Amino acid sequence: MARAFLLVMDSVGIGGASDEAAFGDAGADTLGHIAGACAAGRADVPGGRSGPLAIPVMNRLGIGRAAEASTGSHPAGIERIERPEAIWGFAREVSKGKDTQSGHWELAGLPVPFTWGYFPDTIPAFPEALTAALIAEAGLPGILGNRHASGTAVIAELGAEHVRTGKPICYTSADSVFQIAAHEEAFGLERLYEVCRIARRLCDPLRIGRVIARPFLGDAQSGFERTGHRRDFAVPPPEPTLLDDAVAAGRTVFGVGKIGDIFSGRGVSRVLKAPENASQFEATLEAAAEAKDGDLVVTNFIDFDQIYGHRRDVAGYAACLEDFDARLPRLLRVLRPGDLVVLTADHGNDPTFRGSDHTRENIPVLAFGPGIEGRPAGERRTYADVAQTIAAHLALPRIRCGTSLM
Repeated sequence: MARAFLLVMDSVGIGGASDEAAFGDAGADTLGHIAGACAAGRADVPGGRSGPLAIPVMNRLGIGRAAEASTGSHPAGIERIERPEAIWGFAREVSKGKDTQSGHWELAGLPVPFTWGYFPDTIPAFPEALTAALIAEAGLPGILGNRHASGTAVIAELGAEHVRTGKPICYTSADSVFQIAAHEEAFGLERLYEVCRIARRLCDPLRIGRVIARPFLGDAQSGFERTGHRRDFAVPPPEPTLLDDAVAAGRTVFGVGKIGDIFSGRGVSRVLKAPENASQFEATLEAAAEAKDGDLVVTNFIDFDQIYGHRRDVAGYAACLEDFDARLPRLLRVLRPGDLVVLTADHGNDPTFRGSDHTRENIPVLAFGPGIEGRPAGERRTYADVAQTIAAHLALPRIRCGTSLM
């Protein structure tokens, strides 16, 4: 039995989704297009990364072969490994979204059984009744933004006015989100969280997946910068997930990064908050040192999506993949006999694609650990196969959907 680790590389999709056109994402391929840009020299950075995408550890585990199976084309500039060391394949999403919540819930064995609510790409984006209620209940002088926007761009544009007027910046995207940005000192971090709690309740009838607090610091002269105190106020899963089953069986579930927020605290015994990939990796190693037989560690690595995917930064995304790959040997060294690691993603966010939103893509599924022999797992028809695999490994009750890789 030993332990299980579910490591989610936020947005590292591998293209090929059969329903991509329905989402406006025909041709999206996060990993493939990044590798192609690197191989062509379009992701070189003076004094920084250069050349073909260098992810030798993940490639040995089978991510290149998984991408090839998903799209029919092996990522450019990456060696084709004949016998990957992991059980490798790709999974299709059956949930009707392409967002973090849908992806993670399905990975945990619960495909989202409904369609999320979304705000239109209009100005204003939010219903007047919603904004009026938020202003009244939170005692606000008004709000700024009220449209689809990039978080960093809208803070740069409206940050000074926000500090001057006390009006929080409210914006959304193609995801099911209501985001509120405010200055940690001028507005107050706890006040921002309280405004988000009110917005969460007001958004419930609209089936909005997450209300996200986006605190920032700085000033108009030096510029504004988001801090690591982001918090997601999410709708709780409507049914038990793999995480709930593990806790019910007396296991400890470590939720690293924003996992606790994504599942609204459900099924998470111990929350290890960490704001970016490097600290999330360290927290994962901390959890590995504490976890006992039968325990589960779940980590979301956020930088791929939050910093590079949404900002359409191809070179930055490539460097982030390379940095993550270089850290993986540290985890491999602390695995114990019987441990299982599933390395995967939750959706795509192709930095070469139009717009700044997630892309509907298949995801890599790489299952490995001491004594696990590599082999192809082929196409998985739902992300829930990941949950079924982990449940079987940890001797937990069978998940209601999905098939184990093992």
